[in-house]
Amino acid sequence: MNKTIVLLIIASLAIGCKKHGEVSKRIPVAEVGNEILYYDEIPAITKTATSKSDSTALIQSYINKWAKRKLLLQKAEANLTTELKNEIAGQLEESRSNLYIYQYQKQLMLSKMDTIISDSELENYYAGNQSSFILTSNIVKALFIKIPLNVRDLIKIKSLARSNDQRDLKQLKTLCYKNAEKFDDFSEEWVPMNRIAVQLQDEIGNEENFLKRNTYYESSDSYSLYIVSIRDFRLRSSLAPFEYVKDDIKRIIWNTRRFDFIQSLENGIYNEALKANNFKIY
Repeated sequence: MNKTIVLLIIASLAIGCKKHGEVSKRIPVAEVGNEILYYDEIPAITKTATSKSDSTALIQSYINKWAKRKLLLQKAEANLTTELKNEIAGQLEESRSNLYIYQYQKQLMLSKMDTIISDSELENYYAGNQSSFILTSNIVKALFIKIPLNVRDLIKIKSLARSNDQRDLKQLKTLCYKNAEKFDDFSEEWVPMNRIAVQLQDEIGNEENFLKRNTYYESSDSYSLYIVSIRDFRLRSSLAPFEYVKDDIKRIIWNTRRFDFIQSLENGIYNEALKANNFKIY
């Protein structure tokens, strides 16, 4: 199809899609074998260019891509062996079946499965399965600050970073948001120690010894001061705090419910089919 034909298509559309209350016929723009591409099948974004020439170019490009794909598909269908065609047909049928089953299960889970998980249920699971929640890395509650050495309030920031008073922490946040290159407040959240250690100027050789010996640590380079204020820590091989694994427990309980729900659904449908003689084993 050339540029003139594309322009004629656009012009014909400008006349309007309705005349005397009747919807106009679909406009074909390309044909490959028995496959026809209609104008209304072309993505709207292709037709909304800023100029007519741009729109024409985009439509032409889409038509060419459509044609190449259809021609390639026809060539493949004509030349693939029967064995491969049967294999593809089987894969398509399997995908179709899986999509139907997945959507049906999802629909029933949304309407019938209990999705509310109480804190007491989470805590009970944690208490009964503590051996499953042993830490494999060191974790901390801490503050990390990277701040230029020439900041006027540097001494005050260092002092506030050592404090556990909430008013001091609030003041520290204000100063850090104003002056710091980086400020991470994990004082109320457990995070892996290596998430902080990787940002330090100096390498920490032994995290366990570091955490046991330091509640406050600082180092510097030519431009910046690095501060770590440790508020709490747990070492690897110890029991993980409930807060640290709470979301993991929630996923475990939800997945267990989902599995049990699907198993019950499948067994229920199976037993109903047996009773109704819709399923027989010969």
